[in-house]
Amino acid sequence: MNLLEYRDRRSVTPPPRLPGRARNARRLSTAAAVAAMLLAGCVTATPKAASHSSGLGVSLAPPVTSSRPGSTLTPAVTPAAGACTNSTKLSAWSNKRLAMLTIAVPVSETSVSDATAEVSAGAGGVLLFGSKAPSDLGARLTTLKSHVPGHLGLLVMTDEEGGGIQRMSNLVGSLPWPAYMGAHWTPAQIQQNVTKVATRMAAAQVNMDLAPVVDVDGRNVAPSKTNPDGWRSFSGNTAVVSKAGVAYMNGLRAGGVIPVVKHFPGIGGSTYNSDFGPARTLPWSTLQKVGIPPFTAAIKAGAPAIMVSNNIVPGLGTNPASLSPTVISYELRGQLGFKGLVVTDSLSAKAISAAGFSVPAAAVQALRSGADMVMFDLGSNVGAQTSSIATAITNAVANGHLSRSRLIDAAGHVLAVRHVNLCS
Repeated sequence: MNLLEYRDRRSVTPPPRLPGRARNARRLSTAAAVAAMLLAGCVTATPKAASHSSGLGVSLAPPVTSSRPGSTLTPAVTPAAGACTNSTKLSAWSNKRLAMLTIAVPVSETSVSDATAEVSAGAGGVLLFGSKAPSDLGARLTTLKSHVPGHLGLLVMTDEEGGGIQRMSNLVGSLPWPAYMGAHWTPAQIQQNVTKVATRMAAAQVNMDLAPVVDVDGRNVAPSKTNPDGWRSFSGNTAVVSKAGVAYMNGLRAGGVIPVVKHFPGIGGSTYNSDFGPARTLPWSTLQKVGIPPFTAAIKAGAPAIMVSNNIVPGLGTNPASLSPTVISYELRGQLGFKGLVVTDSLSAKAISAAGFSVPAAAVQALRSGADMVMFDLGSNVGAQTSSIATAITNAVANGHLSRSRLIDAAGHVLAVRHVNLCS
């Protein structure tokens, strides 16, 4: 969620008040595991001065390199000597080219050619902004994709959640708020309706949707500055969210679109909207019972990508989740066993700058923490911001602040979610 989602919101009929949060959801990790995590602590980058720049915010297959629990760096299976893998191919790439692959560049859906220079330089994806897509969006995106080095494909993302957060409903059809879907549709109906929309998205060359939202939040209100979820959540009932989230995810996959499950580890009941300032989730002990099960269900159902929030998680450190190795590498990768693509929420969020990070510094810290792709908001300086992020990443590798193996691992996840095989 980002500032532009609020500006683009259209008025809709509010859904009926929804049931409260389920209190008997299964606990997902033991107290011993939590204690071990707390002893492990967080690796914290030395923040640069907070020069926040506003500017943005199935698997279709498993990643090319799988990892052992708790690590995103070590392959679980060592390939035969001399065998060709994406990792061996990526090891020959320059740090700059690897860095570009981890960046999603924001662009207006009415002017996608604005991202041509960044795509030509190897950006891993573009993130579409707007509220009304041009009728020839597919043709424009096809032209943009022709500039990808080596014609390796491009992640074309948008926020098509339903209700007031739909960027191209004029082309693909409209969905109601998730809260309405969760209260009035069966999982089968959710999947069927989402598949129709996803099929049209894919026809327009949009291959990734930053949805579904699987946060558990039963507040019967529109999302706002103080509440990032509200009607964006399927329900205040954990079981309902788990089933509806998987149905939505499967609907996207059936239509040929890659789903991105968000916002890990769950921002339902947050103190604030991180786009506008520092925000905290419910305590980790509560999230384990209430907020984590929908992510577990999505992972078990084959989720190809997960977005990590910018909220601080009480009990898991003091950094925003998107910048926390405890949240990403230990909990998401290690404890939940997720092996797909991890993307950040917008690093232009004020919660990030309030934590003392510029967007480039945050991008480095996110990659160090286990994220694979970073995002930022649309603004007048997209080219300069993209260049600054790529430079910060390459400098971090050069000075030892970010390991090259971690950068290769991140790039590998970006290629894997697109089913790119560099050895074929």
